[in-house]
Amino acid sequence: MQNNENLFEVKDLVVEYHTRSGVVNAVDQVSFDLKKGEILGLVGESGCGKSTLGKAMMRMIAKPGKISSGELWINDVDLLKLSENEMRKRRGSEISMIFQDPMTSLNPVLTVGEQLIETLLRHKSLNKKEALKISAQLLGKVELPSPEEKLKQYPHQLSGGMRQRVMIAMALACEPKILIADEPTKALDVLIQAQILELLENLKKETGMSMLLITHDLGVVTEIAERVMVMYSGEGVEIGAAKDLLDSPHHPYTKGLISSRPHLGS
Repeated sequence: MQNNENLFEVKDLVVEYHTRSGVVNAVDQVSFDLKKGEILGLVGESGCGKSTLGKAMMRMIAKPGKISSGELWINDVDLLKLSENEMRKRRGSEISMIFQDPMTSLNPVLTVGEQLIETLLRHKSLNKKEALKISAQLLGKVELPSPEEKLKQYPHQLSGGMRQRVMIAMALACEPKILIADEPTKALDVLIQAQILELLENLKKETGMSMLLITHDLGVVTEIAERVMVMYSGEGVEIGAAKDLLDSPHHPYTKGLISSRPHLGS
């Protein structure tokens, strides 16, 4: 049963980029909440600001972008008021992110084990032997076969689906309360997509964490999300229960997204 208590609140968030033609708001006055144990889907076309919003929640906006205004509340703390050192401690332990492309997100010159161990040692009081044992357990949790062997391999030796599972394991290493999954099924075939979605849903049930699932695919969102927020041109234009939003969309853009979904037999 989902707890209605808000775990994360985004209030009037603005992320701006300074370009030659002026200031562009990639995220424009967006507000929403994420409840304990909830999967919230964030859907919209490429370039609408979804990934920028996810990175902003992690305070990982790179120059020339910046968070110009707004609030990011977790456990009665506004993340935007923390020092970078304080924020670094919260990344991984309280809020974590799976990035779009596991091939570029993973370090190609380090083994899977080295990368997992590094993540664990950075955030937890463990020795290397303990971190190695937990790394193997994490790969088992994300259903990678022969986890001890996978620890010795490099990212290029793994398939796309396996690399995505490694990214999920790294994101879960420090048992975060919130997981931001940015296009976790992108560039994977349909069967692997379904497996990754099922894995994320099972991990959510097992750990009780909250999840923001970012995707351009409305079908992906409605598979596992309880609520959906639709973004268009940097703005959150509609939010509601997934079924209600599908059955009775209000915003013209949401209606267009739904009508453009492929249907069997069409």
